[in-house]
Amino acid sequence: MRSIASRLVITCALNCVGLLVAAALIPQITYEHRWQTLVLAGLILGVVNFAVRPLVVVMTLPVVILSLGLALLVVNAFMLWLTSRIVTGLHLGGFWATVGGALVIWIVNLALRAALRPARR
Repeated sequence: MRSIASRLVITCALNCVGLLVAAALIPQITYEHRWQTLVLAGLILGVVNFAVRPLVVVMTLPVVILSLGLALLVVNAFMLWLTSRIVTGLHLGGFWATVGGALVIWIVNLALRAALRPARR
């Protein structure tokens, strides 16, 4: 079992990689090519996902259920948008760029978490 500090570092690193890939694939997403902005955005995205996302998911639960979970992509895009409002160097182009960025970050996090997961015995 990992400690809370190591989980926070892993989450921040995975968010940074996800943001880096999203910025490379979607031209409207920029972080001013400063690694400090990328690290801060990764950390803030982790905090926002920990603190705000559960409340938003509960408030939008009927829509999430009716859309068979597709509305969670919009919730993730909202978390990314909220992060961009907090971190001044992170710029998102618009709604579709934000949704695309949330999708890219989700896919990168999914792949990297699967790769980091220890093998079962």
